[in-house]
Amino acid sequence: MHIRTITQALAIGGLLLGATALTTPAFAQDGKTITGGFDVGPGGFPKNFNPLAATGGFTWLNTYFEPLVIYSAELNAIEGALATDYTVSEDMLTYTFNLAEETWHDGEAFTAADVKFTLDLIRDAASGSVFTGRLGKVANVEAPDDRTVVVTLSEADGGLLSVLAQVMILPEHALASVAPESIATSTWWSTTPIGTGPFKFTKYVTDQYVELAADEDYRGGAPKVDRLINRYFENPAAAVAALRAGEIQFTYVEPEDAATFAGNEAFRVIEGDSYVVNYIGFNQKVDLWKDVRVRQAFMYAIDRAAIVESLYGGAAKLANCGYVAPHLVPDGLNDYAYDPEKAKALLDEAGWAEINGDKPITWLTYYGSPQAANVMAAVQAMLAQVGVNVVPRVVDVPTYNGTVYQENNPDWNEFPLIYAGLQNGPNPAGINVGLNKSQLPPAGANIMRIEFDDLSAAFDAAIGETDASQVDARWQDVCKVMNEQLPWATMWVANRYGVASADLVDFVWTPAPAGGPFAAHPELWDIK
Repeated sequence: MHIRTITQALAIGGLLLGATALTTPAFAQDGKTITGGFDVGPGGFPKNFNPLAATGGFTWLNTYFEPLVIYSAELNAIEGALATDYTVSEDMLTYTFNLAEETWHDGEAFTAADVKFTLDLIRDAASGSVFTGRLGKVANVEAPDDRTVVVTLSEADGGLLSVLAQVMILPEHALASVAPESIATSTWWSTTPIGTGPFKFTKYVTDQYVELAADEDYRGGAPKVDRLINRYFENPAAAVAALRAGEIQFTYVEPEDAATFAGNEAFRVIEGDSYVVNYIGFNQKVDLWKDVRVRQAFMYAIDRAAIVESLYGGAAKLANCGYVAPHLVPDGLNDYAYDPEKAKALLDEAGWAEINGDKPITWLTYYGSPQAANVMAAVQAMLAQVGVNVVPRVVDVPTYNGTVYQENNPDWNEFPLIYAGLQNGPNPAGINVGLNKSQLPPAGANIMRIEFDDLSAAFDAAIGETDASQVDARWQDVCKVMNEQLPWATMWVANRYGVASADLVDFVWTPAPAGGPFAAHPELWDIK
């Protein structure tokens, strides 16, 4: 299928989707206020207030919570946040963090006990934290004094600091009385949360917006603006309409929307690598996908290059494993170039007619944007040409998570296939949680229940490598196994876009996986 054919087919079928923007009255506030659609689109996580359970939305959460360490805005280094500095032992088993002097938003002192409380809470599976499995190698957390935390590992974990960069530290004095099994459902997160960040939570108006107020005592200096407001929108198009109308000063946008802002001096378009690999996931609890030839057929049946050119405007890189960064991709990979005849032959060899034939297969996703709908429609048409009948089903993030994370699902056919994305950088260990057999729910995010021994061994070797000169080679081994065994049908890594009003001063946004967090320094944001 050629590029023009994709676009024409979708347009004729009425599948080039748009959305009607809904606007609400502008906020009347005294003082300076920055309002944004901070949780719109990939990287956002609308209406989630619990950072322990967050799989996105850290752009916003990090304005009032903070981690021990954090990625730079360029995503190329990890620096201190609540930890002023840290040291790592030569064997990479002991991490020592020296803590900043700070107070919680209610005036209580922040201490090492809060860090120990947070990490111990996460390590308790009853907390429902998505980070439980990712901290599985933590053997002990000690707080020898108020300003020092020592984390000891049972074995080396090259991804530890990257994980800790997403772990928001919580107040022991406010949450210690809440049983771990009740943490996830506590109303505290959306009513009276306290953090250490530059802004303090003031109110949540259900399904409309969250408002924060400046913390005048923040250690980085009093914020330049009085308030931050995060508005909720049903879709990116509604947020774009609000941006154009001057109701908000920032939002994530789809690539085609980003192009419409080019050259407009009233706005600044921000573009960057998403560090997220999009993939079609095969639920290994479903017998349809046991034969690797069926998984290979998916790759050959989909004209990924045409979709990238037509629907992403060329702003994506094809992924033949979980990575696209050159230093992580070895030579000699199968590029799975578009070949529908080969796809048909592989399906015939695997006995697809007897396995499933043209019976419909539910294809679940949480991607609700027009662009994602067009991508899935194109893939659906291509798979149909080789005799595979997939039916997209779009749900919101809470419904999706509630479905795929069930530990003992009574009906795995509820999600035999998914279309999703997972962080593949800046630390390559990001996708370990979705592919290693040690990361099956509830401990981790291996929602496709992939238990491939060679793949898990490759991940373990890469994460445990302590020789810096060998690290890239270990991750190349992971890439090679993924390319051969296809636990996922990897699609691409796309660029992402945000648009900010030119009235914003010193505003920093990075299209980071899961929304970061990263060192955006919201205390320095200002508005003309």
